[in-house]
Order: sequence, then C-alpha cells, then structure tokens
Amino acid sequence: MTAHPVATREDWLEARRALLAAEKAHTKERDALAEQRRALPWVHVEKPYEFDGPDGRETLSDLFAGRSQLAVYHFMYGKDWEAGCPSCSYWADNLNGVQDHLAHRDTTLVLASTAPLATLDVYKARMGWSLKWVSSGASDFNADFGVTFTPEQLESKEFHYNYKPGGFGGPEAPGLSMFIKQDGQVYHSYSTYGRGLDHFNGAYQLLDLTAKGRDEGDLSFTMAWLKRHDEY
Repeated sequence: MTAHPVATREDWLEARRALLAAEKAHTKERDALAEQRRALPWVHVEKPYEFDGPDGRETLSDLFAGRSQLAVYHFMYGKDWEAGCPSCSYWADNLNGVQDHLAHRDTTLVLASTAPLATLDVYKARMGWSLKWVSSGASDFNADFGVTFTPEQLESKEFHYNYKPGGFGGPEAPGLSMFIKQDGQVYHSYSTYGRGLDHFNGAYQLLDLTAKGRDEGDLSFTMAWLKRHDEY
C-alpha cells in the first residue's frame, strides 16, 4: 500500500465536508437519472416465453406472482456447466433476501438461467439461497434480452451486449431486466448490463467506502480474487 496523506482531525473535517458537497451533488444527479430511466418508453412483450420453475411451467406473466413489477437477474449458468458463474453467485449473495422487501413494493425478483431446473436447484441448495430461480432454456428469452450467444455469433462477433456490438467473450453474460404488467399485458421497461450491475452488489458498495477500495488494480483481471462463498 502506497504512502497516504495523514491530516489533523480539523483538516480531515474540512476535506470531508468538501467531499460531502460533491457526494450530495452526485446523489441529486443520480435521482435525476432515475427519473429519466422511469421515463423511458415501454416495449410490449408479445413473444410467449415459458420457464421451468418450482411451480412448474410458467409464462413471463406468471413470474410476476400477482404483482405489477418483475425484476429478472440474468444469471450466467449454461446448459452444460458444472457450476454457476462465480461473479453471478457474488451478485446473488447480495440479492438473496431482498425479495421479501421488494414484494412489499409490488415487485417480484427472480433469477433466470439457461441451465436445466434440476441443475439450478442443486446449486441453489449448495449456495443456501431462497431466491426463486427459473430455467429459461426452453425459450429464446436469454437470447432476446442479449445475454446468451451462439458459437456462430461469438465467432463472427455478430451480436450485441450492453447495447454495442460484441463486448462479451463468452456464451453467457450477466444482466438485469425490468418488466411491468398493466391491464394484463407485459411490457419491458429497462435492462442493464456490465458495470450497470454494480449498484446491486452491496459488498462492492461497502468496499468502495474503504481506504483501499476494491483493491483490484494489480490483479490479472478485476475479479480474479473472487470465489464462490463456500470455496474461500
């Protein structure tokens, strides 16, 4: 760790108050951005997507579970993978438990992956999660929402991730998609990918407040340190 400035309490408070002003400005900017996000137009979801879940075969509409809003975390778990993605597992650790609170704000949260339901159930039990997890492998859901790619697409780079050509090096990618139901119809309202997922990882948000931050600068890639929580 490199040498860092050390100050008196009075000098620290002066610097902290200056930073607080910048933090408050950032909060206001974030609130304004959230308003722009909510103002996005919706897209009517017409394709009859189906999923395999703990309640049997379900449509996208069924996943709302009687609520008007649905959040789907696109969890990287391919059909023939031996285990779920470590980074998606990290995110799921941070999401697990919030579904009970979201339900009281008219929102249902589920995980969706292309792996078979039986495979997902085994991994879910291993991780100790209570989140609802469904298999989207029987439909085009993952492909249509830009998180599953064919070998041909990867070879030719004729695919989009995070709203730009290419941008991901594997057949499965992470993301979060939001849907809303109105008058019995389902609409897609928002999706985010890549660094847009950072906000939903409480562990990273805490690390960002520490003196060392995420401390990933010297690694071969940013998340090289990460393991599934039962592998440390």
